[in-house]
Amino acid sequence: MSLALDIASWALMVLGGGLMVTSAIGLLRLPDVFTRLHGASIADTGGAALLLLGMALQAGFTLVTVKLALIGIFLFFTTPTASHAVAHAAILGGLSPDDPSANQKSESGEKG
Repeated sequence: MSLALDIASWALMVLGGGLMVTSAIGLLRLPDVFTRLHGASIADTGGAALLLLGMALQAGFTLVTVKLALIGIFLFFTTPTASHAVAHAAILGGLSPDDPSANQKSESGEKG
């Protein structure tokens, strides 16, 4: 049983790490603020959840698992809130989710 638990926890941690790397690549490759924000927030939340679940399986049912669950709950509520705040600030700053070409011009500092 211990071997199966180790394999499951490591698989979850590798998948979570892969999602986090995908999120980082999305930040570099996606074209504008809103698509970057979407790619990062979705993959980041999922990656963190998988990592925390894998660590909880490694820890067993201890105080560490309770702390990991509290961290997961905190991330579950704060990550979407932070993403919303960044998107709202981008809209207030004049970026439009409907016109990506205008966003690329304003992000690069071009006028007009």
